[in-house]
Amino acid sequence: MKRHFAIAALATMLATTASAETIGVSMALFDDNFLTVLRNGMIDYSKGMSGVSLQIEDAQNDVGKQLSQVQNFVAAGVDAIIVNPVDTDATVALSQAAAAAGIPLVYVNRQPVNLDSLPEKQAFVASDEKQSGTLQTQEVCRLLKAAGKAEAKAVVMMGELSNQAARMRTQDIKDVVATPDCSFIKLVEEQSANWSRTQGSDLMTNWLSAGVQFDAVISNNDEMAIGAIQSLKAAGRSMDDVIIAGIDATQDALAAMAAGELDVSVFQNAAGQGKGAVDTALKLAKGDAVDKKVFVPFELVTPANLKDYQAKN
Repeated sequence: MKRHFAIAALATMLATTASAETIGVSMALFDDNFLTVLRNGMIDYSKGMSGVSLQIEDAQNDVGKQLSQVQNFVAAGVDAIIVNPVDTDATVALSQAAAAAGIPLVYVNRQPVNLDSLPEKQAFVASDEKQSGTLQTQEVCRLLKAAGKAEAKAVVMMGELSNQAARMRTQDIKDVVATPDCSFIKLVEEQSANWSRTQGSDLMTNWLSAGVQFDAVISNNDEMAIGAIQSLKAAGRSMDDVIIAGIDATQDALAAMAAGELDVSVFQNAAGQGKGAVDTALKLAKGDAVDKKVFVPFELVTPANLKDYQAKN
């Protein structure tokens, strides 16, 4: 009887060990509001899963450091890797490092340049960027029409140009203003402020100093939009005279919208992307089939539905 108990205990221990999963996570940057929500979404979700542990590293916006982190995860023999890329044009080396070791890899939030040729056991979890800038700019167009603008000028604040999301969101803006319904909008300036509130503020200050005239600010994310708002207020411009649009619907952005300063945002479900990345990584680690692209929908946020999103944060 004791032998049977010992065998049962050993079997239980082996089963527990086999089910334990370690996921290495390399985040582009810890010091970013949206990416913090994404990271916390992964952490919170994994806490409710027995035997799953995350090892999370900060790449500090350094491509070389991120590659080293992935190589270290490989050397440590993790069960899967999740990467939020620093530079979406530099993902081939990351894919190769994981593929050579046979370790599943999931890109989250930022689309890898090699998306259409990802190796086996690799996938991408994010929101479809074709929706983000499109939803945002269509609403800006609607608001400008409602304000009676027969002709309007807009400035565009872009994220890091090495980032696919920045390029796609900017192209979305251009595609919308090229349509007959919104062709009355002229894009008079477009420059990068690298997703940063401080740089967004500085860029807006430069435009104001140069005498750039505009009716709307269309920003690739909320942080830059908030920076623009800060500079506009400092310059004494009324928020009633300009349409400000961002993307992400962060807590700070929702507060700015409640204050009547931000007119448009687009909710990107950071926590949902984090959950999806962990789920996909675990499925790949178990040998399950997954879609190469897993999309979490974007949602338009305006003062009309603001309360719904305040409740989510």
